[in-house]
Amino acid sequence: MKTTRSGHEYASFKVWHAAGALLAVLLFVIAPYASAQTSAAGYPSRPIRFILPFPPGGGTDILGRILAQKLSEELGQPVVPENRPGAGGNVGNEAAAKSAPDGYTIVICTSSIAVSKSLYKKLGYDPEKDLTPIGLVASNAQTLSVHPSMPARSIKEMVQLARTHPGKVSFGTGGPGTLNDLIAQLFKSANRVNVLIVPYKGITPATLAMIGGHVDAVVIGVASAVPYVKSGKMRALATLAPKRAPVLPDVPTAAEAGYPDLEAVLWYVMMAPAGTPQPVVNRLSRVFAKIVNSPDTQKKMMAVGAEPMSSTPEEFVPFFRKEIARWGKVIREAGATAE
Repeated sequence: MKTTRSGHEYASFKVWHAAGALLAVLLFVIAPYASAQTSAAGYPSRPIRFILPFPPGGGTDILGRILAQKLSEELGQPVVPENRPGAGGNVGNEAAAKSAPDGYTIVICTSSIAVSKSLYKKLGYDPEKDLTPIGLVASNAQTLSVHPSMPARSIKEMVQLARTHPGKVSFGTGGPGTLNDLIAQLFKSANRVNVLIVPYKGITPATLAMIGGHVDAVVIGVASAVPYVKSGKMRALATLAPKRAPVLPDVPTAAEAGYPDLEAVLWYVMMAPAGTPQPVVNRLSRVFAKIVNSPDTQKKMMAVGAEPMSSTPEEFVPFFRKEIARWGKVIREAGATAE
């Protein structure tokens, strides 16, 4: 016997069928989010790999190890620092970008990542697409410092010296793409002088080369410069920040010296591979904000010249875009490139 439905029964059937289909779609859409929430709830359950994209002993390495220890204390899991230097930080950044997006690999990037897209002809990752920001953690004022044997005692005298002796004045840098290298390029193009730029695998070996008399100048963090300045092993010509450094009160800012375009501050941001569950990213962001705002951490950071700062992932994105645009303009005007 064939069974038929009444109009009311058929309408009810259509409603339930539509509701079931909608439920299936909703479950499909929220499943990844629910999974991410679940993974965040038990996160972390094993050690975290913390990539430091510069050599041991430098500012990024020292700051990173301070943060790694504090992060381990906050999360209750080992946080293992791993130095992956090279290509102005891009070797380590790329290693992080190509890691599993599970929250168990993070990297501390410097402002050099903002210049990579414009500076490098071939980059093995996209700084904006392949990494996701966790948040800013610190900034570091820089100095333009020279070997004490150098006759120049100001930026103006250094420019004059470079014009008088083309190609003789040399800058040691941390390699293409680093802030100190870019400032050297900016010094060269803005003043229309011919200076020799000598790249090293990090600012620490570049600084040691300058102290040894192999190069004339470096752009180095204030805290790193202070011991050398006080011991007479280097002379700071200017602080490349909006205001004078309290630890170097007699050193003028670049703007005071008449060179406002040389102003540049090194910043540090924590990042993770793109695709890392947002709840995990948000948790890490909150934890890092707590860490850098704690008096104990601030004391340690400021001792190495890092000024604590924080941001949410959302706040960092527009800031990052502005930095990319700013340094992209500088690179184009300087005609700088890197392989």
